[in-house]
Amino acid sequence: MAATARGSVGEIRAADVEAAGLAAADAAAFLAALRSATGKYGGDAAAAWAAVVAAGVLRPDHPHALHQLVYYSVYAGWDRAKRGPPPYWFPSPTDCKQTNLGRVMEQNGPKLLGASYKDPISSFALFHKFSIENQEVYWKIVLKELSIKFVREPTSILDAPDKSKKGGTWFPGAVLNIAECCLLPWPSQNKTDDSTAIVWRDEGFDDYPVNRMSLKELRTQVMTVANALDTMFQKGDRIAIDMPMTCNAVIVYLAIILGGFVVVGIADSFAPQEIGTRMRVAKAKAIVTQDFIIRGGKKFPLYSRVMEGTSAKAIVIPATGDRLGVTPRNGDMSWKDFLSRAAGRSSMYSPVYQSADALINILFSSGTTGEPKAIPWTQLCPIRCGADTWAHLDVRPKDIGCWPTNLGWVMGPIQLFSCFLNGATLALYHGSPLGRGFCKFVQDARVSVLGSVPSL
Repeated sequence: MAATARGSVGEIRAADVEAAGLAAADAAAFLAALRSATGKYGGDAAAAWAAVVAAGVLRPDHPHALHQLVYYSVYAGWDRAKRGPPPYWFPSPTDCKQTNLGRVMEQNGPKLLGASYKDPISSFALFHKFSIENQEVYWKIVLKELSIKFVREPTSILDAPDKSKKGGTWFPGAVLNIAECCLLPWPSQNKTDDSTAIVWRDEGFDDYPVNRMSLKELRTQVMTVANALDTMFQKGDRIAIDMPMTCNAVIVYLAIILGGFVVVGIADSFAPQEIGTRMRVAKAKAIVTQDFIIRGGKKFPLYSRVMEGTSAKAIVIPATGDRLGVTPRNGDMSWKDFLSRAAGRSSMYSPVYQSADALINILFSSGTTGEPKAIPWTQLCPIRCGADTWAHLDVRPKDIGCWPTNLGWVMGPIQLFSCFLNGATLALYHGSPLGRGFCKFVQDARVSVLGSVPSL
């Protein structure tokens, strides 16, 4: 039963606690503990809530409605417009110093901020201001945290006077291949060839051990696909991906970029007309897809939608096993035949190095208000993704990150680069994220950073 928040924590009565689901016999003791924890803090709502947490007044077995009653009553007078969301969790000073930002602030704060630096919490706003006003200094620090290999270093972080580009030019003069950056061992992240790059499980195999792919195995497979692409396409060609975010999808994505081609992301839920529109807008030369989609124990056609939506060459990957469940039309080819084109070529592959603002990926707006709008991604975008998740999600080496998504939506590339550039492992569930199987995978894979959406 829902309980209405009071104007202050002091106004909570036994009837409110009972309405929130606590037994009448426990209400008096709970109220006494609550008032003991919050009584001396007056109008300091954050301190009062911190005291509630520290005293263990609310327990995991208490009804969720009770947690809400206390939280919203404590923060009833909180000005969200001026102060932001009211804090719920208060990390310890030790926890703060062990985060990515906390560690960097402890190392650099005294030198950069002088006597004004106190600790990661007290000095956070000051350090944030410094990062905005001193971009050259801040970004040089962050770039050392990510696995970014510049073949040619940028002449500066930001060329603000560059009037040819709104907002200036970031990393002017830099040359790199961002896919290669994802595939290299990186000593400062303790990332070696034997490190686990991807952990995954197929739907229906929920009681089997999770599968693992090492960094070396990932790099080898990406290079094989890049070699095969070279036999069919010219540098700069746009190649679409329309399939679930599986290991093969990730391999193809990185291979396209490694080879100097451009990914066109198309969500696997789209109807033929929507597929065709995106292929036309992006001027895609080919599309990599699956024969079917396996979700919730059911098989849904995908290749048939692709065939109806575009006449471009399709490379078709089997959803399960090694054999296709469909017959490719004339001009299309199976995954097996595609990979055979790399036979006889070197097992190694020389990445195509380009400027930092070179195009690598074309994403699209949803198209709900008209024709979908192309959204270009350059090599700068993955760097920003890696830096943002390093700072705001605290993604670290040895983390295991999982976010059910798709390479046709922006979260797919964000998740991929956020893991690989920070030395973390990418976790993929080949199936529906709506059931027990996905939850068990999260548990078995030991996912440490989980993303979701409200509908899940």
